[in-house]
Amino acid sequence: MGLFDAELINKYNCSGPRYTSYPTANNFSIFSLKDYQQQSALSKRRKTSISLYCHIPFCDTVCYYCGCNKVVTKDKTKAEPYLDALYKEIDMQSLLFGKEQVVKQMHFGGGTPTFLSGEQIIQLSNKLQQAFNFDLDGEYSIEIDPRGIDKNLIESLAMARFNRISIGVQDFDLEVQKAVNRVQSFKQTKAVIDISRKNGFDSISIDLIYGLPRQSKDTFIKTLEKVNELRPERISLFNYAHLPVLFKPQRRIVLEELPSPAEKLKIFQYSLEYLIDQGYIYIGMDHFALPNDPLAIAQSEGNLYRNFQGYSTHSECDIVGLGVSSIGQVADSFSQNEKSLERYYQALKSGQLPISKGLIVNKDDKIRRALIMEMICHFEVNILKLEERFCIKFTNYFAENIEKLQQMQNDGLIEFNSHSIIVMERGKLLVRNICMIFDSYLESTEASFSKTI
Repeated sequence: MGLFDAELINKYNCSGPRYTSYPTANNFSIFSLKDYQQQSALSKRRKTSISLYCHIPFCDTVCYYCGCNKVVTKDKTKAEPYLDALYKEIDMQSLLFGKEQVVKQMHFGGGTPTFLSGEQIIQLSNKLQQAFNFDLDGEYSIEIDPRGIDKNLIESLAMARFNRISIGVQDFDLEVQKAVNRVQSFKQTKAVIDISRKNGFDSISIDLIYGLPRQSKDTFIKTLEKVNELRPERISLFNYAHLPVLFKPQRRIVLEELPSPAEKLKIFQYSLEYLIDQGYIYIGMDHFALPNDPLAIAQSEGNLYRNFQGYSTHSECDIVGLGVSSIGQVADSFSQNEKSLERYYQALKSGQLPISKGLIVNKDDKIRRALIMEMICHFEVNILKLEERFCIKFTNYFAENIEKLQQMQNDGLIEFNSHSIIVMERGKLLVRNICMIFDSYLESTEASFSKTI
C-alpha cells in the first residue's frame, strides 16, 4: 500500500496543528521578562548552540493567500526605524547569551526580507555577527521574492554570509497568480536561481501551495514540471487554508474560484507521486528534499527536528527570535515578541525586550513533545527509550490514548506494540492526526487550524 489512500484521508482529514512546536503557539500566555532572563541564563549554563531567527515584516504588495505577520508598504524608508529598533533588540539579546554559545543557523523571514536593500542586509548581518559567535560553516538562509531582485542584491546576500535561499512560487499558472495578486514568471524565478547558484548558494528551496483559486490538477501539473526543471534541493508543498476571519487579505479571494475538496485532493495526490517519481524524498507533511540534501540526511541519521521554520537539521539549537512577532525557543521556554510594530517600538524605546507572551514547559510537555517530534520527524517512536528517558510506563502514562492508537492500527496507519509506534506508509500523510492523539491541549483550545491534508 502506497502513501496515498483516499478513503483513509477522507476518514481522518480534519483541522489540526502543524506541530512546529509543542505546546503550540496558541497556548502561549503570561511570560515575564524575568522568566526569559532565567531561561536564557539556563541556556548559557548549558552552553547550547543558537539558531537566530530575524523577522522582516515589510512587503511592497499583498498576496491574498498570506497568513504571515506583515506590513504592506512601498515606502522603503519604513525599514530605517525598524532596523534601528532591531539593532537595540540584538544588543539586549546578545548580553543574555555567552560567547561560547555558537550560532549554527540564521534565518531571515517575513514579510519579505529582500524589502531591505543589499546594503541594509549586509549591515544587519554584520551587526548579528558582531553580537554573537558565528560558526564559519553554519547554515544561513533567507526568504526572497524574485520579483525585482537583481544580480547586485544576490551578491549582497552572499557577502552577508547567506548560503541558502527560499523562494515563494506557489504556482506558475498566470490565472492562479492573478487570482492571488502575485504575478511572477518562470523566467524571473529561473534567472534568480541561476544567479544564486553562480554566487555559491548551495541550497535552493521553493514553496508551492495547493488549493488556490483557479487551480486544478491539470494546471498544477505544468507548475510541477517547471519546478522540476529548476531542480531545487528542497520543495515545500503547503495546503492552502482559507481562514478569512483570521487573515484579512484572504477576503479578496473569490470563494467560488477555489478548487473543490475532491479536486484539491487530486492535486495533492498527483504532486506527491510526481515529486517522488522525480527523485525527491518525502520528508514529512509538506516537505520534500533531494537525497543528498541535509534534511534528507538528517532524517536518515535520526537527527531531524521541527521548529517554527519547519523541518530543521539542528535539533540541538535554542532559537533566539528577533523582530516583531518573532518566536523564540530558549532552554525550557517558548516566547513571542509583540505582534504590532507600535508596541514593538515602544518596548524597545523603554529599554525592555519586546516579549509579549510565552510558556515554560513542564515535564508532561517535555514527554509529549519528545514523542510528537519523533513521530513527525522520523515516523517512529521508540517506546523503551521514551520510558527510560522520562521514567514512565508508556501504557500507564498514555492509558487514555491506547484505544485511539489501536483504532489507527486497525486502519493500517501505524504498527503499535510494547516496544514502538511505527507509522506505516499509508499513515505518513496523516502523521499530524497521529500526533494529535497525544496533544493534551487540543480539547481546551479554540484556535483555528488548517486541515491535516
